[in-house]
Amino acid sequence: MHAIEAHHYEVEPQTVEAVLLIAADAISASRPGARGEGLEQYIKRLETLEEVAGRHEGVEKVYALQAGREIRVIVKPKEIDDDAAVLLSHEIAREIEDELEYPGQIKVTVIRESRAVDYAK
Repeated sequence: MHAIEAHHYEVEPQTVEAVLLIAADAISASRPGARGEGLEQYIKRLETLEEVAGRHEGVEKVYALQAGREIRVIVKPKEIDDDAAVLLSHEIAREIEDELEYPGQIKVTVIRESRAVDYAK
């Protein structure tokens, strides 16, 4: 009970547990996204992320994941080769840096799928 009382300095911390709780509370509050944003702002940020990535040639689908901390970009394999996929991830990351404000970092993953299908008869 003392740790709970002390974690916002309502009383002076006198135990190791109280000090640890104060430190844990400070770490939790300082992480990216800890301070809540409105639902409308959150949805707009995700839509903007998807729009920035989706306007590139050869992009098929874009998904914002993990509360906007990651985007996955699925490209058309006939239009984007492996080297272009690497370049595209770099270009999208730079555009996000230039155009958007966001807490922490955003991971950009470009996925280029190739499939080989055959049938045994």
